[in-house]
Amino acid sequence: MTVFIIRRLVLMIGILCVTSFLVFAAVEFSPGNVANKMLGPYSTSEQREILFRKLNLDDPLLVRYGRWIGGVLGLADDPLGNPELGLGFHDPRGTRYFGNLGYSTLFKEPVNDILWDRLGNTGILAGITFAVLLPLSLAFGVFSGMRAGSVTDRSLSLIGATLISIPEFASSVFLMAIFVVSLKWLPGTSPLTPSPDWPVFLQFVLPVTVLVLYDFGYVARMIRGSMVEVMNMDFIRTAILKGLPIRRVVLGHALRNALIAPFTIILLQINWLITGVVVTEVVFSFPGFGRLLLEGALYGDIALIEATTLVALLLAVITRLVGDIGYMLLNPRIRLT
Repeated sequence: MTVFIIRRLVLMIGILCVTSFLVFAAVEFSPGNVANKMLGPYSTSEQREILFRKLNLDDPLLVRYGRWIGGVLGLADDPLGNPELGLGFHDPRGTRYFGNLGYSTLFKEPVNDILWDRLGNTGILAGITFAVLLPLSLAFGVFSGMRAGSVTDRSLSLIGATLISIPEFASSVFLMAIFVVSLKWLPGTSPLTPSPDWPVFLQFVLPVTVLVLYDFGYVARMIRGSMVEVMNMDFIRTAILKGLPIRRVVLGHALRNALIAPFTIILLQINWLITGVVVTEVVFSFPGFGRLLLEGALYGDIALIEATTLVALLLAVITRLVGDIGYMLLNPRIRLT
């Protein structure tokens, strides 16, 4: 198992290096001068010229990528912190430290001071959503899979397919029309700032509901399909013919095997809940990671784009590692591959 994990770690480090280089190259080769994009539209020509020299932007792309990675790893200084530029950027951690993601020209402060707060907000939103989504999808998926072809199964499949087809912004507007405009039970925005009228926990209700409704049908249908396949296997029929209680058959034999196929789907929801809920965060003015990525892209904040993309890639490879380990625990035969 140790060799298996080491091989996966080496592979994921390689994937992270390649993908981060592609992101860096895409940002560098996007229209416009790199120095101008880093400093923002209100910078002076003198500042851009100084930064151009400090970054040595006429060097080959691989060299510039190496310097950027060196800054992230704390092996090089961040050039935007140079006082000669007159930008007024100041990082209390210094210009050289591990995890230095640069300065945001949009927010006029270090990316680290913005990114981790936003990521924490989205992490809370994703955790609450996942805690509701997973048991709900498991219950409906297993229940429907055990009654394949029945009226209950068809009804649950129809509900799931309907929920999948409704976009996030549509369900957000529909729920706001009911619970915000008509009933006035919930706030229409989620800035996560306490107020006498709307405590913070109520500000999570609508975003969590939208995400659960949107994702529930997809995950439940995947679990249902896998459960139908497992329930038709010979070892399940044998267990039933032996007179084992159906609850023991399902929980002790069928469920573990049924989770092998949807395991990847379930893990992918973690990535989506952190990096892919831009629409929900924008609709509800939620100060999250996805909205931060959108703001950086719209403004052209290079440091913010590169930092958020790097974090998203890191989350993806960590999820992949957890998925590989989970496969090994669910199916020991994978250890031989």
